[in-house]
Amino acid sequence: MAFLKTILIILLVYYLFKILIKLFAPKILGYAGKKAEQHFREKFEGFNTQQSPQNNTKQGDVIIDDNTIKKSNSSKKVGEYIDFEEID
Repeated sequence: MAFLKTILIILLVYYLFKILIKLFAPKILGYAGKKAEQHFREKFEGFNTQQSPQNNTKQGDVIIDDNTIKKSNSSKKVGEYIDFEEID
């Protein structure tokens, strides 16, 4: 009899859990969605404020900032080249 009672309790808990999930899942997911949206909105606003202020450029203009470091072409000799040959 105890085995049957245990099985019935497990089934009751399982079905109650399913019902509660169906009731509260939309609210939980909606809350999580709003928090994610708020988080991304804050990150995007921070990204916009980091950009340089707009110059007198029109939409569609291409601006290229070349900040690359130029390497000097020095003729440093790194090592000695050795040509190996097979010996029969």
